[in-house]
Formats: sequence, C-alpha cells, structure tokens
Amino acid sequence: MRSITLLGIAVMLSACAGGPAVPDWQMNAKSSMERAISAYMTGNDRVEAQEFAKARSEMAGTGQIALVARVELIRCASRVASLVLADTCIGFEKLRSDAAAPERAYADYLAGRMQPQDAALLPAQHRGVMQATADSAAGAVAGISDPLSRLVAAGVLLRTGRANPALLTLAVDTASAQGWRRPLLAWLGVQALRAEQGGDRVEAQRLRRRMALAQETAP
Repeated sequence: MRSITLLGIAVMLSACAGGPAVPDWQMNAKSSMERAISAYMTGNDRVEAQEFAKARSEMAGTGQIALVARVELIRCASRVASLVLADTCIGFEKLRSDAAAPERAYADYLAGRMQPQDAALLPAQHRGVMQATADSAAGAVAGISDPLSRLVAAGVLLRTGRANPALLTLAVDTASAQGWRRPLLAWLGVQALRAEQGGDRVEAQRLRRRMALAQETAP
C-alpha cells in the first residue's frame, strides 16, 4: 500500500502534460478526502462527514474494494492521530475479508496489535515505529516528514505504551504547526494529565491554559 498522507491519499494521480486524462472520480475523491481530513483535524465534524461520504461514494463507484478500504483506513488514521482510539476502524473491518494483506496490516498497526513479522507490509515511514521502544519513540517519529503520518505514528506508540515526554512534545508541536485543533487538544491533554500525575501542578495549569486558548475559536 502506498504511503498514507494528507496530500497523497488513496489514488495517486499520475497525470502529466501530454499524458492520459485523469478520470473525474479520482480528482473528486482526492479533493473530498483532503477536505475531509482537514475538516476533522480542525474540529469540523459536519464538513468531515459530508466530504468523507463524497470521497467514499466516488471510490465505491469503481466497484474496487481495495480503494474503499484505503479511504476507510485514512479516516481511521486521522482518529488515531487525534487519540480517538475506540472503535476507530469499524468501516474498514466490514471490508477486511476482501482487503489485501497491506491494508489488513495497516489496520492492525493502527489498532496496536500488529505482528512484528508484518512490518514490511507497512508504508515505509511507519516500519521503524514497530521496533521503537519507549526510550527511542521520539526519534522513531521525528524522521517522518509528513505531519499526519507523524501524528499517526505517535498515536500508535501512545496506544502501545511507548510514548515518552519527548514524543508528546513532538506531537503537540506537529499539531500546533499545522493548526490542527483536534489533535493539539488531545495531545496537550495527555501532557497535562501526566504533569498532574507527576505532581507538577504549575506545568499542568500552563497546559490547561493553552488548551483553553486553542478552544476559543472552535467551530
């Protein structure tokens, strides 16, 4: 399966000057999925639902289960990146029996239950995450250039109990730089909780103030 990123999703367009025309469904699906992910990450559930439905419909029109499975996985990935970890891949699971091995492996990776021997089936930027420990978590994620993929990897590491303070800071900084309110609030919340658990009341209060600020302009 190709790398799952915000700007390179599901169907990789190959049009170039003088090349064959790209079918409308590809362009429509790509645009709708990009808008869906952007809306979700900024906290606009209504727009996300509308755009995702459009993207899925365009893919479903091809009759190709693999394409619909990938769209569902991209949606799952946005949830993991935002630490929405309960029942994140219901849509994909309905298609699992007809999905290819790479799609099944990526779904298991998102769920935190992937087997190490299947790491080669993952998109390249996620393979190193499988070998990461709590001590090396931040380093394993820092080398991922795509912001969404970076947050997905961080979410998987948190889900599997391997998120160290440096990883939390990296995730917060990534979400902040993109203006992605939903994951920013989620990761700040984890930082605040850990500060409280560690007895650092001053730091916890600072993080809660930052969260309050991020929520001021929520849609």
